[in-house]
Amino acid sequence: MKFVIFGSGGTGGVIGGYLAQAGNDVTFIARGKHLAAMQENGLTIHTNHRGDIHIEKPQACTAEEYADTPDVIFVCVKYYGLDSAIDFVRRVATKTTLIIPILNVFGTGGVMQEKLPGRVILDGCIYVFAKRSAPGIIEQPQKILRVFYGFRRGQEASPEARKTAQDLEAILRAADIHAHFSSDIERDALTKFSFVSPMGAVGLYYDCKSDDFQKEGEIRDAFISMVSEVRNLGVKMGITFDRDLVKENLRLMDAFAPGLTTSMQRDVAAGGSSEFKGLVERISLLGKKLAVPVPTYDKITAWGKEHHLC
Repeated sequence: MKFVIFGSGGTGGVIGGYLAQAGNDVTFIARGKHLAAMQENGLTIHTNHRGDIHIEKPQACTAEEYADTPDVIFVCVKYYGLDSAIDFVRRVATKTTLIIPILNVFGTGGVMQEKLPGRVILDGCIYVFAKRSAPGIIEQPQKILRVFYGFRRGQEASPEARKTAQDLEAILRAADIHAHFSSDIERDALTKFSFVSPMGAVGLYYDCKSDDFQKEGEIRDAFISMVSEVRNLGVKMGITFDRDLVKENLRLMDAFAPGLTTSMQRDVAAGGSSEFKGLVERISLLGKKLAVPVPTYDKITAWGKEHHLC
């Protein structure tokens, strides 16, 4: 298969780097200093569990320069960069290309599908802690790397597309990516969202780090409250969860190394765009639409509006 990684930061850099190291045909879509560094010095992923992964001569170019036809596109941009990904997919994807958005925001596949009729847009999510620390350099301090992807309920797909999606699972696993071709991607994606959204929102609101969540008190209580609110929304949407989200998310949180922050915190601190609208405000709006109380999301959404985050 020919892979394209659209967005080669922490998430895309890890997925693409692992696939490339395993010998797959991978093209990274990047820009600016990050692209220049990859073209000149390669792509390096620093890990604590595998040592350094170095792709000496990665295939890397801008979106405008790409002129091939991919079999699979992993969309790994921030939510505010989704329009550029949609434009790229519209230009290069065929009716058999699998497009898998790996974003923090729940329901991105459906958003893309509305704008890209005739294309095969799945939904996906990832468990990973990684960031671009410098041009051409990705840091992956935690071992966790799990990718879920699948077709949404009622989504039409050809037998060829479903076979490609099934084959993809084995390719990802062979690259040491713990992949799951999900039969219930809405459940799996919302399960992941129930962790990353509360962590990002609470981390930003309280200006705290991973070890602050691990102590009893207001920060941990706010995290638990937001996880519960996401769970209640999922139940209202007809999703049946296969685990206790609060218990599972606390287990994940308590396993984190100290001193970690989220990408949304770092984006806001740098004065740039953030995913606040998709990660926080969207849930407040969904709560109103479905008549499900989400008081903690409402409180942090109101705070975000005061600080011009949405």
